[in-house]
Amino acid sequence: MMTPSHEHRFRHLGALLAEWQSVWQPLPFQHRRLPWASRYPAMAEALRGLSDYETARLQARPFATSPLSSWLPVDELASLASLPDLATQGPTLPDAWGTFVGGRKWRQIQAFAPLVTPDADLVEWCAGKGHLARGVGRWHGIGVEALEWQSELCRAGGELARRQEVAVQLHQQDVLAEEASRWLTPKTRVMALHACGDLHGRLLERAARRGTAVILAPCCYQRTEAEHYRPLSEQGRREMAEQGWRMHRDDLAMAVQETVTAPAGVRRQRQRANAWRLGFDALQRDVSGRDAYLPVPSLSYGRMPDDFAGFCRWAAERKRLALPARLDWAHYETEGFRRLGEVTRLELVRHLFRRPLEVWLALDRVRLMEEAGFRVRLGTFCERQLTPRNLVIEATPAR
Repeated sequence: MMTPSHEHRFRHLGALLAEWQSVWQPLPFQHRRLPWASRYPAMAEALRGLSDYETARLQARPFATSPLSSWLPVDELASLASLPDLATQGPTLPDAWGTFVGGRKWRQIQAFAPLVTPDADLVEWCAGKGHLARGVGRWHGIGVEALEWQSELCRAGGELARRQEVAVQLHQQDVLAEEASRWLTPKTRVMALHACGDLHGRLLERAARRGTAVILAPCCYQRTEAEHYRPLSEQGRREMAEQGWRMHRDDLAMAVQETVTAPAGVRRQRQRANAWRLGFDALQRDVSGRDAYLPVPSLSYGRMPDDFAGFCRWAAERKRLALPARLDWAHYETEGFRRLGEVTRLELVRHLFRRPLEVWLALDRVRLMEEAGFRVRLGTFCERQLTPRNLVIEATPAR
């Protein structure tokens, strides 16, 4: 079976996302009754009836024997979101070279670095301390330029390069500034591992104009100034207008919400925090008389109050909500945990569209480069257990 072109895959994924946006865009935790539940009551009930085991299985593998296939195009989404594995099977950077890098981050660099060919002047975009630049430069025995806007990271990265005797030069550079274009030439290859939102979008737009080769693992599409998503490619802008759908910046966050499994203790803390938030939501609706979701600021786990009542008092203070002197705290905490179980199951619909949305966003970037005359590959560079943000775009000017 012939692999569909990027143009074809992009068009059909966009059509499915547009057709089913009323199902995947609403956030279950914001609604006591989801807008789509009245249209698909049997689907909502099927999800609510799932066991904990089935729920966890579908969280990990949304397309595998999914009960949602009775209502949603599960197989078609799975096929369109499936991409080739571009990871190389040869030798890679030695473990000992990652002394100054976090273990998971270093393994990501080990998987990504072999895809960077040293056939041009190498530049790392959004380099941080230049870990990728040092690994690639040391592996190939070449000099690498690295761009980072935070001066303290430049200083720390420069010191690491000197200690490891690697010819990496870190330059303090705001890559969103127009002057950053001076690093993009037809003789340059720019590499970026998990550059966020506008940081990688601006890179691709400039590289497309200047004929610069790019190898990029994109990330955090929602980190953008634009409130609503405007496709980078002409195809994306045209088809999104024709299909009559739009995405808010917050919708883009769904594409990157999958995380690598955390330790059991962290998972328990996360579940308790989410249950408390849902319990407070039920409480504030009853107290205020407004049946509407009230967003509460984030609070790191180490700063969480000791009990549910303390959390609610903290949240009410932040939202200037006066609480009655007497409340049935146990009732609302129990309701929070009940809602957490329901929300977790209803979220499985969004899980089904999460990877297709991420692939669609990556394909928008691919099509931008193809429309500019580049040869482009899109695939994965590592297993999702190492990082769910495992997509890689390799764009080379056609010469």
